[in-house]
Formats: sequence, structure tokens, C-alpha cells
Amino acid sequence: MDKDNRDDFTFAKLSELKLPVTFRISQLEGNRRPRPFTELLEKPELRFHGVQSPTLSDLYVTCQLIADNKPLTIPFRTSFKAFKNSYTWNEWITLPIRYCDLPLSSHITFTVWDIAGPRAAEPVGGTTFRLFSQKWTLRRGKHRLLLWPGVEADGSIETTTPSKLETQDEMGRLEKLVKKYERGDLPKSDWLDSMSFRKMEEIHAAETAKSENLFLYIDLPRFDFPVVFNEPDCQPKPFTPPVPAPPPPQTPVAASMSTIFAPDSNLWSVSDPEATRENPVEDKHRRLVRSHRSSPYDRELKPNAKIRDDLTNVLNYSPSQPLTAEEKDLIWKFRFYLARDKRGLTKFLKSVTWRDSSEVKQAVEELLPQWTEIDTDDALELLGPGTVDSRVRAFAVKQLARADDDELMLYLLQLVQALKFENAASEQRSARTTTSAISYEDSGLTDFLIARGVANPVLGNRLYWYLMVEVALEDRVMAKMYGRVVFKFMNKILEAPNGSERRELMRRQGLLVDTLSKRARELRTSKDPRPKKIEKLRAMITDAKNNLASMPSLPLPLNARISITGINADKSSVFKSNLYPLLLYFTCSDGSEYPVIFKDGDDMRQDQLVIQLFTLMDRLLRMEGLDLKLSPYDVLATGPLQGMMQFIPSKTIAAIVSEHGNLLNYLRAHNPDEGSVGTSGVEPGVIDTFVRSCAGYCVVTYLLGVGDRHLDNLLVAPDGHFFHVDFGYILGRDPKPFPPPVKVCKEMVDGMGGAQSPHYARFKSFCFTAFSILRKSANLILNLVSLMVEANIPDIKHRDVHEQIQEKFRLDLTEEEAIKHFETLLNETSYITVVLDRIHDLAQYWRS
Repeated sequence: MDKDNRDDFTFAKLSELKLPVTFRISQLEGNRRPRPFTELLEKPELRFHGVQSPTLSDLYVTCQLIADNKPLTIPFRTSFKAFKNSYTWNEWITLPIRYCDLPLSSHITFTVWDIAGPRAAEPVGGTTFRLFSQKWTLRRGKHRLLLWPGVEADGSIETTTPSKLETQDEMGRLEKLVKKYERGDLPKSDWLDSMSFRKMEEIHAAETAKSENLFLYIDLPRFDFPVVFNEPDCQPKPFTPPVPAPPPPQTPVAASMSTIFAPDSNLWSVSDPEATRENPVEDKHRRLVRSHRSSPYDRELKPNAKIRDDLTNVLNYSPSQPLTAEEKDLIWKFRFYLARDKRGLTKFLKSVTWRDSSEVKQAVEELLPQWTEIDTDDALELLGPGTVDSRVRAFAVKQLARADDDELMLYLLQLVQALKFENAASEQRSARTTTSAISYEDSGLTDFLIARGVANPVLGNRLYWYLMVEVALEDRVMAKMYGRVVFKFMNKILEAPNGSERRELMRRQGLLVDTLSKRARELRTSKDPRPKKIEKLRAMITDAKNNLASMPSLPLPLNARISITGINADKSSVFKSNLYPLLLYFTCSDGSEYPVIFKDGDDMRQDQLVIQLFTLMDRLLRMEGLDLKLSPYDVLATGPLQGMMQFIPSKTIAAIVSEHGNLLNYLRAHNPDEGSVGTSGVEPGVIDTFVRSCAGYCVVTYLLGVGDRHLDNLLVAPDGHFFHVDFGYILGRDPKPFPPPVKVCKEMVDGMGGAQSPHYARFKSFCFTAFSILRKSANLILNLVSLMVEANIPDIKHRDVHEQIQEKFRLDLTEEEAIKHFETLLNETSYITVVLDRIHDLAQYWRS
């Protein structure tokens, strides 16, 4: 670099570095002391530990790449090496992931292991090394990692085994100076450098002799330029990534630092505290331009063909995609033209400068009333936390009023959550000090829900329980707000015909749930074996003072369309699971039975949300003429840690394989048809139901990122209905490493007759059709899930749910490309998943 350009600096972008992640495990420094003789006398088995050996023991290192508490690779380990004078591996590890795919939070865990007896190992120490510095640059060169003695490396975000401590020893201070020297920040002098490095080697030997700590040395590739973390661009430009230097020769630590580091430019990051704020000059310019555009001419303004294409492109953005200043200006310019497009309202409202009272007045008082009717998905988006003006929210409520009760039931869970944003909007009134054109009055969502709940007892019953769950939450401010809604709801019911009777039914429902929860808690916490628990449950049901065996007709809280008159004690039971849920057979007014699972001690709100979205997707598919025989059983959380769900008589795939060998034998046992052709002796209708339901659940569980799938939560009913249960992990979370995105196990494929059968081909065809149909309603599903962000549901709280779900729909692809993408995922098989399913089967066997 010439002197004129000495202030220039060059760097490479991570997104354009396509090389695999590579590093070298160099050596272990420090003193390992044998265990004292007194300890060996107490525990003779310690004699077999490698540290007791007179020679250097056979240590090995395991390492794994982790980000955001999730493993990105399987663990790697160094090969066997017989050490003579020092623990030196000098082994290069190449991970199956490229630098450009690394998240910013990436770190590598290193654990050094020693022999602890036959077929046993114990950790010498562990350490966690971050791949990116605080300045967002990729780390390079040689690093000394502190080992935390006797523990495995902790790969969590808040790790307990960091590779560096705040306090620095003399060797750490000198190594930091060497790095500055190699970057060219310190002047070089050959005769003085050689003396300095000789002295550093002496200091290093002395420090090692007296230090109680163990250090692991690693080498990272030395690129020509600093590599800065960045997200990949939409249209990346061609770029030649920097080439790492060849592996350095094996030399002493200090000496190697002076010879193998290549000097490179230093990179400084300067944070701008106003980077996220709007540029006041641009803001003023935009307001001046917009004020000139508010002429009568604007009302007749029509876009040309190119601008029309640009507008269409913006209107097709997903709800979470922000608009640029230019896009906002374009929308504002053609706002009167867009008023006839139902998709344009949400984008137009994002384009309004809400600080400008004249813009707000024109948008809300003039344009909003004349806008065409919008779809449900956009109405739901307008009820989210981003909409503050109550007149806009009232417009969304007015659009929702067009939905019938069945459709409204599908969105009721989210609309109850949207009341939180109503309250937040009204509370901001007192916090505002400047006058504004924004209205903070009530939008009428509460009155709308109450009116529909009073008019329809089934809808009102579900509304009542949704509200009661919120009243019972720990957030007392919100609980108080929901308490006011319940009070208003009850008063409105009293004013309706038969209001007193309806209130009495709701009170009796509350008593029923309270009695069941108390008894379930008693059975769960008792030390009795399961047969004794079942005996106690049946005695409790038949006990007259509990009013459970027989009762006056009462709508079932889970499904108010069903009227119950008691519980059949002889059929009721207790499941063999950790929480011991109750299986209750309710007798109905029409003489039939309705089996229900009642749980206490389990938060069922996540299951409730998943089943609600499954029900919605089933309706969307049926509206397009596709019946995939989904079985979205009813689920109702009656409190933050209790609830009930419909029980569908069925068996887990694990139990079916254990009892019948495979699914075909199970279906044949219940639905034989000797004359059938191509269905293996099973009724053709049953096989058709199985194939359709497998396809349906394959797609819906993929879209919601349902995790922790194993043979104990995949069920098949005797009539061929396949379905999933237990949704403790959603939106991509999974306790198993490397879960397949599409959940299809070998047993399901075998039940269709194998991967080469015509039934499997029909299964794939159903999957592609369902995926294409549901992609059209992506915004509706996205908005429903985003309204649940404040609902304290574990897998949604503090996560970018839009990003998690949006990447599943792949709206950036054409329909044909999306189907090919889904087919690729469907064809991927995971050997690890099959192995883990088997391990889980064994665990379940021993537990039972």
C-alpha cells in the first residue's frame, strides 16, 4: 500500500466467503498433576485414569460448532496420537459448513478428554471459543483458549466456560502485543525482534511451570483481509474470496507468531447512535414534496405500466417486510388510485407519516372511509401492535363483522390477544405530551366480541374460557383489563333472553373444571402406583358429593355444542405419563359418549394454538375442494397450567409396530377386504384416508415447524386417520439434532405400500397440492401467529415468528419452484432421525 493511500483499508464480506470452516487443534499447555495418594486409597478405580500414567496419557479433543443454543454440526474428534514429550496434535479440522452460512453468534466448543478406565473417558477441561469478535470480524491466527478443569464445554449463549477471562496473565498480555505486531501496528526491527521473541519463549516456559491453568492452542486461517460479518445481499455481486494461507510449520508458540502471521490492515468499528433515526433533511424534503402532491390532481393520478408493476410488487410484500422511503413515497403518490385495491390499505398505512397531522387527517378521515373492503388477513394485521390509531382499528373490526360465526371462531383466540394492543393504545393517551391527529379512543373490538359472544352461545362459551385464562395470568395489569371485559360480557349476557340460565351454566362449568383440576392434582402428586390411581379416580367420580357421575345437562367447556349429563366411571382411567392425565368418558344427552383427556400441571396454550391453526388450514384446503381427512381434535386451556382435549381412540405407531409388526397389519385387522386389489387386503377407503391424512399432516407440521417427532406422538385410528399429538416444540425448535423439515417416517411409507407404490405417488401429489393452496393464505397464517407474540407461549415469546414461518412458505419462489423445493425436502431421509426414534422407543419401554 503506497503512502498516499495509507489511510485506506480493505476488508472482505463474510457472505461471499464460500470456503468451509477450517481450523487446527495445535497443542495443550500446562501442568497436569496426578491425583494424591490418599485419594487413590479411597477410590482405587482412579488408578486406571490416564493422568496416573508415568507417560503422557492418550488425550483426545472433541469440538462442535454451535449457534443460538443449537448445534450446527455433529461433534468432531481428533484421531489417536501417541504423545512423547508434549500434548501436540497439529490436526486440521474441516467442518461441513461454509463461512458464509455462519450466524453471528457462532462459537466452537472444545473438550479435552482423558482415559477413565475401560471404555470410559472423563473431561480434562472444556472451553467455548467465539468465531466473531465484538467488532463483528472473523477471528484469525493463533489463539490460546483457557480450559475449565473437569467439565465439558458449555455451548449455551451465556456460556459458563468462556475461552478468555477478564483478568489477563503476563503471557496473555504478551500474546496480545504479538498480534498487534503482526497486524503492522507496531514497527519492526529485526535485531530487536529476535531478542524479544527469545525472551518471550523464556517467559512462556516460566509462566507454564508456575501456572495452575491449562491452555489449548488453536490456529485459524489467516485471510488476506479482515472478514466482516454481514447478511447476504439479495443479488450478490461477483467476488473472489480471500484465500487462507497454507498451514504453518510446527514451531514453538512464541517463535511461530513472528513468522507465520501476515501483516494486514486494522479494522475499526465506529458506532453511530443516530444510525436508526430518520435523516431530518430527507424527512423535511419528503414532507415538502408530499404537501405539493396533495392537490386535486392527485385524485386522478394513474400509474403507467412500469409503475403499476412496481406497485404490484410492493403490494405482494409479506406483512413483516418494511417499506423503503422511495416505496412509501410511491404508495402515497398513487394513494387515491390504490383505494380500489383491497391489498393496498396495509401498505398505504405504513406509508403515512404519523407525525404529520395533515397527512394523518387525510389518510384516516378522507381515504380510509372510501377504501374498498379488505380481506380478513389484512384486517387482522391492522389489529396488531403496530396500529395505534383507533379509527384504523375500528375499520378493521368493521371488516371482521362480515365473517360468520364459524369463521370468527377460527380467529377468536387471536382477537382476544388483540385486546392487549387496544389497551396499550388507549394507555398511550396520557403519555402523549404533544397534540397529534392520531385518535386513541376505543376501537370497539371489545364490544364486537361481546356482541357476537352473546348472540351465539357456542362462540360465547369459547370466548368466556379464553378470557378466563388471561385473567388467571401473572401479569396483573393485563389480568385486570381482561377482568373488566369479563364483567362487561357477563352483564350483557344477563340482558339477553335466558341470560340468567346461561350465566348459571358458565358458573357450573367453572365448578366442574375446578373439581377436576383439584382431583387431577391430588392423583398426580400422590405416590400411588397407576392401578391405585385409576381406582381412586373411579371412586372419586362415583362419590355423590362431587356431582360427577350424574349432573343436570351442561354444555361441555371443550365443545359447547355437546351437552353432557355425567362421567362414566368404569371407562375412565389414568394415562401412564409423567403428569398422569385423566381419561374421562363423558355421557351425552343423546346417549352417546365423548372421551376427554384432562391435564393438570401442563401449559396447553401452545397445543391449543397449533390445533387452531390446523383447523384453519383444514378449512382453507376444503374451500379449495381438497379433503385431506385431518383430525384437528378440540383443545381448550382452562388455565395457565391446565386444560382438556378431545380423545380420539387410536394407537401410537410405536405400539402398532410392537403389537402388529407394521401399519398394514393393524389396518387389515380392523378393516379386512380380501377382494381388494392393490391395497394389501385393506378396505380401499381406509388406505385412501391414511394416504390423505399423512399428506395433510406432513404439510401442516412442516409449515408450523413442529418438532420432537417420534413414534410415540404419531397416531393412527382404526379407520385409517393418521394424526400428530403433543406440540411442545414448534417454529423450528427441536430437542433432537438435525431434525428433517418434513416429518415422514419409514413406518408411514411402509403403510402406503412402500416408496415405489402408487399410493406413495398419490401421497406426494396431495402434499404438493396442499402446499400450493396454503401458500396463497400465507399472510393470514403469518398475521394470526404474530398476534400471539404477547400471549406468553414459550416457542413464540422473544422470537421472530414471521421469519420462522415465512421461510417455510418460500414466497420468493414461483409455484412450480416451490413444489420442486418441497419435493426436495420430502425426498431427504435422515438416518439420525431413525436412530433417535429407536432410542426413544427404548426409553419409553423402560419408563413403562
